[in-house]
Amino acid sequence: MVAELSRPMPAAFPFKVTWELLPDDYPIPDDPVDNRTQPALAAALTNSLSQADRLPEDSITITNYPVCVTLNDRMVLKAPDWAYIHPISVPKAVVNRSYTPNLQGATPTIVMEFLSHKDGGEYSMKPTYPPGKWFFYEQLLKVPYYVIFEPDSGDLEVYRLQDGGHYRIQILENNGRYWIEPMGLFLGVWQGSWEERSGYWLRWWDENDRLLLWSSEQAALEHERAEQVQQQLEAERQRTEEAQQQAEAERQRADRLLAKLRAAGIEVE
Repeated sequence: MVAELSRPMPAAFPFKVTWELLPDDYPIPDDPVDNRTQPALAAALTNSLSQADRLPEDSITITNYPVCVTLNDRMVLKAPDWAYIHPISVPKAVVNRSYTPNLQGATPTIVMEFLSHKDGGEYSMKPTYPPGKWFFYEQLLKVPYYVIFEPDSGDLEVYRLQDGGHYRIQILENNGRYWIEPMGLFLGVWQGSWEERSGYWLRWWDENDRLLLWSSEQAALEHERAEQVQQQLEAERQRTEEAQQQAEAERQRADRLLAKLRAAGIEVE
């Protein structure tokens, strides 16, 4: 289900979109990440996908990495906080400074922006150069899913591109999460700790509503299972040892009884 987007749309604006590789000498802005939270959130999203073998060989995830569009003959770069792209049509080693859809692969399936105290223009529909992020993702890239997440409050907004070419906000499924159809996964908010950070996280659940574990969680789970197996083996060893001790005690008791009978002149076959 979807809800109508009530935000005003920009007035008609003529624009031409072309796809060009970023020149080798093009200066990429080295903007600092707003805070330490953003890299951790992005790393967590990729980590669980990789752990669950949900990253095909011809897919990539990018973090604060330029995606290129040429708008009216001027290069535009936007670096989402996290994005998933599948498929790419070139070797991963080629995608080493930036990514250009249509020349190097598909449009990103989903892009995410993590809100911070700094106004990053996640809702900006400014069509003129340089365009706002919303306009860039919706009108230029036409990304199927656009996610805006507020890490401090845990507020999550998921928008899906409609046939008319505009985003509509999605409604939560019955399980309290959002279905990301091309990935076959649910996206939702989870609260807890990972990598020295406690708070709200974005996490994936599979079609059976099972949480995709981080590698550290999987390692801890496997360690716990190994310990359980070791405990079961130890318990079995103790039961075997006790049975052997009991059998030996029974044998000794039988030997003593036999000795007494023989001492009394009674032969037992």
